[in-house]
Amino acid sequence: MPIGKVHGSTHGLKSGIRQRVEALYRRKVPSRQVISPELARDLARLSFESGRQIGLLLARDGTVEMVLVGGARSLFIPDLPKSREGRSRLRGLRLVHTHLQQEILTQDDLMDLVFLRLDCIAAVRVDQHGGATQLEVAHLVPSSTRTGPGWDILPLLPCYDPDLDFQSLVQSLEEELDRGRFSIPAEQQQDRAILVSVSSADRETARQSMDELVELARASGIVAAEVIIQRLRDVSPRTLIGKGKLSEIVLRALQCGVDLLIFDQDLNPSQVKAITDMTELRVIDRTQLILDIFAQRAQSREGKIQVEMAQLKYLLPRLGVKDDALSRLTGGIGTRGPGETTLEINRRRTKDRIAHLERQLDVVRKNRGQRRSRRVRKDLPTISIVGYTNAGKSTLLNTLTHSAVFVQDKLFATLDPSSRRLRFPEDREVIITDTVGFIRDLPKDLMEAFGATLEELDDADLLLHVVDISNPRFDEQMAAVRRILEQLELDRKPVLLVFNKADLVEPLLLEEQVRRYGAIAISALSSGTLGPLIEAMQREVRGIWSEWAPAGGGGAEAQVQGDVGQEDEGEELEPLPPPL
Repeated sequence: MPIGKVHGSTHGLKSGIRQRVEALYRRKVPSRQVISPELARDLARLSFESGRQIGLLLARDGTVEMVLVGGARSLFIPDLPKSREGRSRLRGLRLVHTHLQQEILTQDDLMDLVFLRLDCIAAVRVDQHGGATQLEVAHLVPSSTRTGPGWDILPLLPCYDPDLDFQSLVQSLEEELDRGRFSIPAEQQQDRAILVSVSSADRETARQSMDELVELARASGIVAAEVIIQRLRDVSPRTLIGKGKLSEIVLRALQCGVDLLIFDQDLNPSQVKAITDMTELRVIDRTQLILDIFAQRAQSREGKIQVEMAQLKYLLPRLGVKDDALSRLTGGIGTRGPGETTLEINRRRTKDRIAHLERQLDVVRKNRGQRRSRRVRKDLPTISIVGYTNAGKSTLLNTLTHSAVFVQDKLFATLDPSSRRLRFPEDREVIITDTVGFIRDLPKDLMEAFGATLEELDDADLLLHVVDISNPRFDEQMAAVRRILEQLELDRKPVLLVFNKADLVEPLLLEEQVRRYGAIAISALSSGTLGPLIEAMQREVRGIWSEWAPAGGGGAEAQVQGDVGQEDEGEELEPLPPPL
């Protein structure tokens, strides 16, 4: 084997020692041994003569992949290439290095074992004469049910005859990791993820927020393999989470066969990079997860435009910092240069794409304005249904108008607004519109991108605020919706508070909450419970539209008429250019 590069602190090494260190690349260890007695002896002698720790990264077939030289008490490991097997398996490398003071495996050694997913880490203890005395070996614990630090440190072995079948050890570890990975039920196409929250709030608040993140993950088709909450007084600005807890997460990811981390908090670009570099896991935050859900659910051309624009605005600051030294130069004498970097090209194309999408949204707003003006000319009042996501807004629209708007028990099942005509018992008609659900801390870019959709609320004469009264945190969800309405400057519009899913709540508790908030209790699945709501809507609209004219043609009826169709879709938009 050709001599490779010696990594680490090689400055000051005598030439003879350096040549012997480089020659370690030619050595090979039997596959059943962690290290051969002869190589342990030579490693100890080299370490003793140089006064530095020396390490070897060995492949499973016993070949030397990397030679490392450190200081007297530490060893630096450079960035390793990504494992071909992915995050769900061990890397296929073991680290054997020397300890000059015959010290035990350090915390840094064990962190390297976890973060690098090594087959094992071993320390050759060097005595005061430069001899190899004992071998200390540690390996990861693949079982997720076992309590402890996540690794096993084996009893000390004599270097002259280490009685350990390394090949069998690694095989048993891999088999147990496979069992752990398949123990988490998931459909074939579903991703598994570990959900992480780093919060300074009280435990109950953090738990409630995490429960919502679990639902968001489920809505995106992701199985939560583990939920981890760390409460800190001072959050780390670099990684948001402490290194010890991060090592636990890496270990759990390996045990569960997971390669995705989802943080409940929004991460800045440097935090995403730092966590990704340390863990080699894919890392996304709450905002990116919501954007992914929206991308999956958007069906209309308008919805797809808005989602793409929100994603690009989220991506733009994460493309990195512009390198002025390689800025774009024009042609000609004296101006030729290295040209535009790939980073700058991506940033420019992203900005151009956002500008194009904004022009398309202007067309959307124009079309919507025309449809709204036609509704005004018809003298039809407008009622908009608002509320927290998954509160039952679309189900209520379907039951009121006998429609078939898409309904699913997942967050953000509805993205594209749907409008229907609703005929009251007084034989008068209104337009009733279902809108996208709100959520706590709705991403700013998403609010801006969905401006065209939310403009529907500007022309609403009445808002129906639908609340899932069966949710134990319904009051917090109500407050979140009110905050968003204030941001949209809609808080002065008339609002009817509707407590949905009343059939899932104890009657005494329901009666108390209805009286406390002045709400109307319904079950959107049962048309028989909607009478008081219909009467209240009639009364409110009559008070707003004093000249509200009868629709004509039919006498007063005691129930709502059928579906009368969706609003016009407006003119066709120009084709979009291909995405980046």
